[in-house]
Amino acid sequence: MKITLVTIGKLKEKFLIDGVAEYLKRIKIFAKTEVREISECRTVDEEGEKLLAHVPKDSFLIVLDVAGSELTSEGLAEKISALNLRGISDITFIIGGAFGLSDTVRQAANFRLSLSQMTFTHQMARLIIVEQIYRAFKIIHGEPYHY
Repeated sequence: MKITLVTIGKLKEKFLIDGVAEYLKRIKIFAKTEVREISECRTVDEEGEKLLAHVPKDSFLIVLDVAGSELTSEGLAEKISALNLRGISDITFIIGGAFGLSDTVRQAANFRLSLSQMTFTHQMARLIIVEQIYRAFKIIHGEPYHY
């Protein structure tokens, strides 16, 4: 399986850089990972075009969107497992910038995922989603970590 994160901006805080690096290292046991950081643009539409241009061809696109569906950790694990059973082994997660996502990005999504009804910085969202992806793989493989 291959997991790609396409994000706006670089991480700035050391604790976020370290946390994301740790979970990406852990995920590599289960999947190839790649992070594609896109520089901030003047408009959400311009950012959207750049984000979508970095999504690998034929990748299942999950967009982090406050208006998306909320899943439990088990639900995310089920989603990833079901995709794998359908022969989909390339998943891309898009994390927009501080000003959100363009309608074009939302419409391109195969699935829109909300991390919570609370608001997080897009940089914090990156840490949360990589931890949840790691947790999902641990659940899928029946390994301890989740509880």
